[in-house]
Amino acid sequence: MKAKCAQSGTTNTLKKMKTFQESERKTKKTRSGHPMPICGQRCARNAFTLIELLVVIAIIAILASLLLPALSRAKAKAQSIKCLNNLRQLTLCWLLYPDDNGDRLPPQNPGSTVSGDMSSQSGSWILGDVQQDLTSSNIEHGVLFPYNRSTAIYHCPADKSTVTGHKSLLRTRSYSLDWYLGVDPKVWFDPRIRLHSLEIVSPGPSQVYVFIDEDDRTINDGTFFSPESWAMWGDLPAVRHALRSNLSFADGHVDPWRWQWTKKKSGPPVNPGDKQDLQRLWLASPSAVPPLN
Repeated sequence: MKAKCAQSGTTNTLKKMKTFQESERKTKKTRSGHPMPICGQRCARNAFTLIELLVVIAIIAILASLLLPALSRAKAKAQSIKCLNNLRQLTLCWLLYPDDNGDRLPPQNPGSTVSGDMSSQSGSWILGDVQQDLTSSNIEHGVLFPYNRSTAIYHCPADKSTVTGHKSLLRTRSYSLDWYLGVDPKVWFDPRIRLHSLEIVSPGPSQVYVFIDEDDRTINDGTFFSPESWAMWGDLPAVRHALRSNLSFADGHVDPWRWQWTKKKSGPPVNPGDKQDLQRLWLASPSAVPPLN
């Protein structure tokens, strides 16, 4: 009787061991049938398959493609706001200068270098040729610098142009001053030129532009030169801000202007839209009607 019980117990034990071994073999295989590490079923449930990983990567790529343009637009908007603030600060300096100098507008003394390049001369609101300037010295020697001793307000943050022959050196200035404001008539006679702030009456100060964000292809001295007597583009406005240029006006306000034709080049206007853009700048300058004394 005891022998039968022992044999029965042994048989039950062997069955239990066999069942346990089969269970171990089942739980230690992946879905593909390959053996798994000892961590067992919990690992099998938590692991990613290749397809699942590819889906996650695809979702991340889609989100990035949606977010990056938005971030780029936000950065461009911030740069435009900074540029407008620079122009506002620079124009404030321009407005303060006549108060200390008998109503005389900040001078523009355009000239040329030995090589023939345009360069602002001593006594101007800015000196030199920004395409050649290796330092901010020509800003610091301009007549406006004492009113705001920050050289950063002379440069648009979206302007990535560099000094000639120095590809890693950003230019120090992005803005130029309306030709009709402060240029000595002896240099270039034009009845529209104004030398005193009280002479800006037709049109009024709110309609006469002062500083403009100039295209990096034409900026050199401190003068924006595209006079009506030429009937063509000389210097060109920049289009760094969503195809707009930032300008300041003689009453101190600033404004972004959108052009009808953005692919500008020096010379006669290439189409009616380009011509209207040029005429718009002429209309935003002093008229040829002499001011009343």
